[in-house]
Amino acid sequence: MLHVVALLSVFLLAEAQSPDNDTIPKSRDFSDPAFEYNLCPVPDQEYPYSTDMVPSYCVCMHCRGPKGSDGPQGDKGDRGPPGQKGDKGTDGNGGSPGRQGPPGMDGQCPSDCISDKGDTGEKGNVGLAGPMGVKGEPGIDGQPGSQGEQGIAGSKGDEGGKGLKGDQGMQGICDCVDGEKGEPGNVGDVGPQGNMGPQGVQGEKGDMGEKGVMGEIGDPGPCSPTVQSAFSAARAIGDGFPNPYYPIPFRNVFYNNQKHFNPGVGVYTAPVNGTYVFSYHLSISKHPIQMALFKNRETLVKTANIATKDQASQMIVLYLAGGDKIWLQVKDSIDNGMYASSETDSTFSGFLLYPDSCNQVVSRAFDYYYDDTTSYFNEDGFGK
Repeated sequence: MLHVVALLSVFLLAEAQSPDNDTIPKSRDFSDPAFEYNLCPVPDQEYPYSTDMVPSYCVCMHCRGPKGSDGPQGDKGDRGPPGQKGDKGTDGNGGSPGRQGPPGMDGQCPSDCISDKGDTGEKGNVGLAGPMGVKGEPGIDGQPGSQGEQGIAGSKGDEGGKGLKGDQGMQGICDCVDGEKGEPGNVGDVGPQGNMGPQGVQGEKGDMGEKGVMGEIGDPGPCSPTVQSAFSAARAIGDGFPNPYYPIPFRNVFYNNQKHFNPGVGVYTAPVNGTYVFSYHLSISKHPIQMALFKNRETLVKTANIATKDQASQMIVLYLAGGDKIWLQVKDSIDNGMYASSETDSTFSGFLLYPDSCNQVVSRAFDYYYDDTTSYFNEDGFGK
């Protein structure tokens, strides 16, 4: 309300100070001098022109002092006039169908209920074809037509299938006498085999049959008991370097249960034909060594080492016949550096891997410590 009063006061003041058209300055070169006077700004309204275009006699609406304190709240203003009618709103969603109305009143019929027929109207244009109607109910069968002329005879058709058996006729009245008995008919074909019947009850146990004939003798079985043979021995401390030309004795025995090895001579005798394994591990000191493994005075494998402090070893798999003899022998008195002490050993071992047959083993009837090596003298063994 206060804003409206202030606005009216400004308008009255401006109209009271409005000069005549003759006194309006024309410094801004407007075509209508009255227009320049109306350039005075309206309070609280954005002015569309620059400040230098405002006439000097206009009240300065843009020159504002510091903001004063809020005044007391004014009285509630009168209710304003009704606003203009608003635009039409968007259509709402369709409502549900209304209830069916009550039936109308019965029509009034004239006393004679006969209407006058009107004049025939002009024939209208042919309308568009309507949709096909619903198929009607089948019509009533028509009357049979008259018999047509006889057609031309057709070709013979295929033979028809066998007809169904007819119903049995009524029993006839028989007043006749039985005829003579006819001849027997032919035997019919054998019918198909029937299904197997259920299993019968188990019968009683039959008597034991006679003893059969003895079969042929089978192949020989494996050796029983299995032939075993093995030994392992070492050089005794204090034996010194071995002598050349003779088997080397190994007196310190670790295993020789079958006594197939003679430790005093150093010779192993094969008990049966078979496959054997032999090995030796030697300690060398002061002299080099050249030595070999012999079978019946024949050199099989040789070992040499020119070092004067070292070791040498060898292993071999052999086939021996029962009675073959195996031993170790050095070449000479220079290359015989095999020794044994409290800190090292020189060993010789062997065993039967598997025999060829179950032949009787070679006799073990020898002196366990028999050390006569005369029969094994072999000066030229290394030359063979």
